[in-house]
Amino acid sequence: MTKELVLARSLRLMFSSGVAVGIGLLAHSVQAQETKTDDLPKLQRVEITGSSIKRITKEGALPVQTLTKEDIAKTGANNVADLIQALPAMQGFVPQASSVNGGGAGVETASIHGLGSGYTLVLLNGRRIAKSAIANNDYAVNLASIPLAAVERVEILTDGASALYGSDAIAGVVNFILKKNSTDLVVSATYNAPEKAGGKSANFGISKGFGDLDKNGFNVLLAYSHDEQKPLNASQRDFARSGVRPFSVDGKNYTLYQLSSYTAPAGVSLQHRDNSDPTQFSPDFLKNGTCGPMTFRSGNYCKYDYSSTVELVPESKRDSFVVSSNFKLNSDTTLFAEAVASQFTMTPRYAPPAQPLSLATNSPLYAKYIAPYLARLGEDPANIDSALMNVRLFDAGGRTDEYKTVAYHLAFGVDGRFMDWDYNASFTHSENKFTDKAKAGYVGKIAFNNIVAGGGFDPFQPPGSSVAALAPAVLHQILDQSKSKLDIINLHGSHELFKAPGGMAQLGIGAEATKEAHSDSPSAIQQSTNALQPNFTDAIIGGAAGSLPFSASRMNYGTFAELLVPLTKTLDVTGALRYDSYEAAKNDSNFDSSGNPLPSGTQGNSASKATYKISARWQPVDSLLLRGSYGTGFKAPTLGQITSPIQFTGNTAQQHPCPVSAPDPRAAGCQGLTQYDVLQVGNPLSGTAGLKPETSTQSTVGFRVEPVRNLSLGFDLWTVKIKNQISFIQENIAFSDPVTYSRLFSLFNDPISGAPTVAFLQVPVNLASAKYQGIDWDHTFKSKTPIGDLNLNWTGTYMLKSEQEFPGSGVQSSLGKYGADQNVVFRIISRLAASLKVSDMFTHTLAANYRSGYHDQTYTPDDGTVRVVNPDGSFGGYVAMPNHNVSSYTTFDWQTRAQIQKNLVITAGIKNLFDRTPPFSIVTAGGGNQVGYDARYTDALGRQFYLTGSYKF
Repeated sequence: MTKELVLARSLRLMFSSGVAVGIGLLAHSVQAQETKTDDLPKLQRVEITGSSIKRITKEGALPVQTLTKEDIAKTGANNVADLIQALPAMQGFVPQASSVNGGGAGVETASIHGLGSGYTLVLLNGRRIAKSAIANNDYAVNLASIPLAAVERVEILTDGASALYGSDAIAGVVNFILKKNSTDLVVSATYNAPEKAGGKSANFGISKGFGDLDKNGFNVLLAYSHDEQKPLNASQRDFARSGVRPFSVDGKNYTLYQLSSYTAPAGVSLQHRDNSDPTQFSPDFLKNGTCGPMTFRSGNYCKYDYSSTVELVPESKRDSFVVSSNFKLNSDTTLFAEAVASQFTMTPRYAPPAQPLSLATNSPLYAKYIAPYLARLGEDPANIDSALMNVRLFDAGGRTDEYKTVAYHLAFGVDGRFMDWDYNASFTHSENKFTDKAKAGYVGKIAFNNIVAGGGFDPFQPPGSSVAALAPAVLHQILDQSKSKLDIINLHGSHELFKAPGGMAQLGIGAEATKEAHSDSPSAIQQSTNALQPNFTDAIIGGAAGSLPFSASRMNYGTFAELLVPLTKTLDVTGALRYDSYEAAKNDSNFDSSGNPLPSGTQGNSASKATYKISARWQPVDSLLLRGSYGTGFKAPTLGQITSPIQFTGNTAQQHPCPVSAPDPRAAGCQGLTQYDVLQVGNPLSGTAGLKPETSTQSTVGFRVEPVRNLSLGFDLWTVKIKNQISFIQENIAFSDPVTYSRLFSLFNDPISGAPTVAFLQVPVNLASAKYQGIDWDHTFKSKTPIGDLNLNWTGTYMLKSEQEFPGSGVQSSLGKYGADQNVVFRIISRLAASLKVSDMFTHTLAANYRSGYHDQTYTPDDGTVRVVNPDGSFGGYVAMPNHNVSSYTTFDWQTRAQIQKNLVITAGIKNLFDRTPPFSIVTAGGGNQVGYDARYTDALGRQFYLTGSYKF
């Protein structure tokens, strides 16, 4: 039976059950999408004729923020991620900076209220999009695949919506509405240049429509856009050019000393037969009495200043095509089809490869660089069990990946009215293809070992002397390819049901069937030696190894209903119910815990979940609106969380002391204070040991009031509680309490060095509960002044709670501080924008963006991160740093829009008008490899000038 027949049969069954189960659907289409433009104003904040704040009477029961085309232009955003991630309600997302060795891998996401990207549902024209194809990032849509030039408006629902949309909408929904029904030829271009060097960007777009839907019965819109972002290097900004940054706390002087033990020339770690602590030293320092370029002394060791080599903003390019078409069959029926194709390429660069390599005690290198210094170090040669070289392959170049995401999104169907029913039936196919290609820096193990064995490379020689020698070992090949696919059949409709005291009650019903699939095909060299290729001996130096392929899919079905009842002329009540059923995952690339292949089979649990939502809107007078809602939600485990095979994913984000000690046999893998290996694996179990859907309850209570004609004030108090939250134990928690989390540490042979080490295992489990609470506000003031029309808009979020509770660890909060989850949730984020239209020609906008300060990451002396600065300016020992605070961060943006002619608009602007430098932070984990500030929360580009032109033919 074909996939289409399976989906169609499932849909018929679901739809019949949905009618019986459903309580009712909102009068308008439950999917807040473009195909129901006559219904959208019931949820949008729109202006009406006769009021200076023309929106109070149309404000809905749920808090929805709408960004129009004009609103988008005023932000000066270069792309969708810049636009969405700058909104005050957004926290906890993945920015572009995280792709600089921070796990982002070219993915940029949305996250409402700090709950995390996996709890925010992203839609395109009201329809789901395939999530990121990256195995470890398959929980969210990659915003980089959505072209900003084709976006007409954005709707952000900051309230849970699982009762309408199903899984993933616990925090809310971001819905991108694309342009349609235009006949103009529009050409636009933007150029953005920072005042300082680096980081320039530009984009170009063109669109053309054919036919007027109302006059000609059809419309076809074609659009193309191209975007480019040039890189910004750490060396181009003083605040990030080094991991050694002096600072003061309470009148005392310290320095951030964020360096790496993997260094050039190589350092050495001696392992002892008596299991005493390893001895680390740099032969180059003992020989010359000083440390070389890009290194700093720490005892007898020269540590590498890796942060000086990274990018603050990676290079990227985007090409996008959009086709939107509508054909009227008759006055009641319209056929539609839309297609989006985009290719996004990000090329981040970070420090040269860092990897421990075994050094035989009988080798020439040992005799030349190690043996002469043993007596000086007080070492007994007979007590030396083994030696490791902590190598930084500087001459291989900075590690550079080309992350390419190719996204396709196709939807077609019919939108119409039949027997007083408004209906919509559609099929959606969406897929996301990801490719990771090594461009520079990564080295093949076999080729490298052959070069070393032939005497072509001496890791103890100064950097810069072996570029040509290492060139044959540098990899230029595809490392990984993965794909995610989504196929959806959807049918929904709405109908006036009966006459209620306040007007017509309206019913809607709907159902959908979805197949999702996710596959990953790591290259042979990224897999390294395993049961699939037992004779393969090569591996990557400087990258992840030990990956295994996987190919998984599952079906899920949903049916929903909603009922809107106007109890009085001023009071509306809405009830919604949804039922979802998820099958267990089918895995065609199955492995046991040791990496041995198993037959195809199902993994994880099947699950069914019912969710509901009740909301009310009361407007006793025209100038006051009260609203509230209460509902439940859920989030299904991702295919990756269930079926991912065990794999080596790299090293811990920061250095840790060894979590075990002798006589524990795992102590044979201790390496002192260092970054230990990390292993990840899905949870394929069923029953109580398997993963269950996360569940939530959420509520909002809010009001909007117009105390005077020109002023509108709005507040919403929201609360989200999550149970059975799927999570890993965070490395900071596990390493700080290795007794409690002993099961997560194992003795592991590093796939590159072959030497034993202690590995930290991350397994997803229904581990935590969480609570989030805050207040959103949205205030508007409009007035005519002697020099023009003034419009003030102040939006923001005040967080009251952001906490997770882990068994045995208590409540962990990241509110106003760097938390155990390596994130910060800001107490206050706000944006105040003032626009002045001085004539029909000029509009000026000044915006202030604010983030409150927070308590920084804390350290103990054992972390080896902060040193005291002596009165003579020299560096003392490592110290604890529990009380450093990051200052608040405020930037201003200016824009002038000029309507030169009827069809020509020129916009000039300055971002970060006063060139505010990111506040200093001692953070070393959670984002990318940038040091001295947190690249997730601030702007590294500084003052930027941009010019945009748009001409309509």
